[in-house]
Amino acid sequence: MICFPNCKINIGLFITRKREDGYHDLETVFYPVTEHKSAPLNDVLEVVPAIAEPQLHLSGLGVSGNTSDNLVWKAYQLLKELYSDKVPALDIYLHKVIPMGAGLGGGSADGAFMLRLLNDYCNLALSAQQLAEYALQLGSDCPFFIYNTPQYATGRGEHMTPMQVDLSGYEIRVVCAGVHVSTREAFARITPRMAPFNLRGISKLPVSEWRHQISNDFEASVFSIYPELAAIKQQMYEQGAVYASMTGTGSAIYGLFERAK
Repeated sequence: MICFPNCKINIGLFITRKREDGYHDLETVFYPVTEHKSAPLNDVLEVVPAIAEPQLHLSGLGVSGNTSDNLVWKAYQLLKELYSDKVPALDIYLHKVIPMGAGLGGGSADGAFMLRLLNDYCNLALSAQQLAEYALQLGSDCPFFIYNTPQYATGRGEHMTPMQVDLSGYEIRVVCAGVHVSTREAFARITPRMAPFNLRGISKLPVSEWRHQISNDFEASVFSIYPELAAIKQQMYEQGAVYASMTGTGSAIYGLFERAK
C-alpha cells in the first residue's frame, strides 16, 4: 500500500507566550498543500510485508538522524506495540521530496500518514480522533496531517479548530532556498507578543488584504540572518503574488497567485 504525504503552509504565525515548560504558545492557521505545479511537493510512503526483520528504507533527499528517531518508524513502532496482533512485520519505504528544516512539516506529515496508512492496511478501524491522539505522541503538529484540512491552531499547535479557508482560486507557489533553519534557534530569537490579528476571522478577510494584516513572527529574525529569504518574498510580490510569507520557522517562502479565469 502506498500514499503520498503532503506538506503544509502557515497562514499567519504569532508567538504569544513562553510557557513554564519551555515551550511557546502560538496562534496560526495550518493549510494543506495538496497541489503544487512548479514541482512535486509530496513524499512517497509505501509498506509491504517484510521478508525478514522490519526495516525503514530511505531514498530521495537526505534525512538526518537515526532510524529510531524517524517519525515514520516511531509511528510504526507505536501501533505495532499497541496492536501487535494486527500490525505485522513490514518493510517501509520512504522517498523524501519535502525538504527538511523548511517549515513545511514534511517529517510530521510522514509520521501522521504512516499512522493513517497502517490504519487502512491493517484494518485497525481507528477514528480520526484516535489517530490524532496517537499523532500527538509523535509531535505537536502531527495531528494536523490526520485531518489534513485547514485548521486554526493554538497551544503548541496541537489544539485545532476546523477553518473555512478556500484557496482553490489561487496557485500556491513554494520556493525552498536550501537553507536549514533551526527551530530551536528561531524560537530563541522570538519575543512573545499579543496576536496583532485574530486569525479566526481570516475567512472573512479578502486575500488581497492579508498582506497588511497577517504576518509570521519569525520573519524578522530569520530574514536578518538569511536576507536571501527576504529577497525571495519580495520577488514573489514583484511577480504578482497577492500574498507571500515564510511558512513556519522557515526557510520555505510561499506566494498566492490568482489563477487565470
